Amino acid sequence: MAKRSPLRPSGVANALPSGTAIADFTNYADAVAYVERIISGNFPASAISIVGSNLSTVERVRGKINYGRVALNGAITGSWIGLLFFLLFGTSSDQATTQFNLGSAILIGAGFGMLMQVVRFSLLKTKRSFSSGSLVVAAKYEVIVPAELSSDAQMAYNRGGQEAN
Repeated sequence: MAKRSPLRPSGVANALPSGTAIADFTNYADAVAYVERIISGNFPASAISIVGSNLSTVERVRGKINYGRVALNGAITGSWIGLLFFLLFGTSSDQATTQFNLGSAILIGAGFGMLMQVVRFSLLKTKRSFSSGSLVVAAKYEVIVPAELSSDAQMAYNRGGQEAN
């Protein structure tokens, strides 16, 4: 007997949904707005699917990376870690000692974080001079419902618009 994936809820098939495309859009936000409107018109949400087609990966360049930026980011992260260590282990009843220890913990954390990030950046095999984030986008999004419910979806769309007014 085949095991069910723990990440997939029961009853969810590993296939494209079948049914009728009742609307198509060029961006995801418009498809979501359409679905929100038919749901507000009392259409069953579990019968709706948004299917994206013609997928592309888009990588957006966020900024330039150099040793200075790496060191600064490491220092900021290290400062927070130093503060956390101080709060966990460095509290005392003497006010003057506490202030000195707080500053020391933050500075030591900043130095350690900076050092670790610069070393890590230096050892990277695929060093790039920029940071980026990637996402998958579709050229077209279709709202699909079971064929027998397509007329109900249109009525729900009309009802959803009346409730918004």
